[in-house]
Amino acid sequence: QLQLVESGGGLVQSGGSLDLSCTISGTIEPIYVMAWYRQAPGGRREMVASIAMSNKKEVYVDSVKGRFRLALGRANNTMYLQMDALKLEDTAVYYCSTVSGKALQFTWGQGTQVTVSS
Repeated sequence: QLQLVESGGGLVQSGGSLDLSCTISGTIEPIYVMAWYRQAPGGRREMVASIAMSNKKEVYVDSVKGRFRLALGRANNTMYLQMDALKLEDTAVYYCSTVSGKALQFTWGQGTQVTVSS
């Protein structure tokens, strides 16, 4: 069974940087998409950045383009989200997610809190 564990969240001042990590274990089926989502208090969960494993095409939500960057570890069992120029509105719980297997199953991590202060 696939397991995702996020780390790296915390408190950072506006304009600062933070790097998130997602460690993936237990997979025996191919992973097709890896992504970062976030959910602010009272808000909907939104996709922040994703990468298609077939062609390594990356997609970012407009609000983070040029500030956030998704990266993969060498064995593709770690995914990173490098966040620069953080804004107050980036405050949220950040989740890593994968789509894998013939059933295109979504798997989620437990989330990590990112809080941006003024």
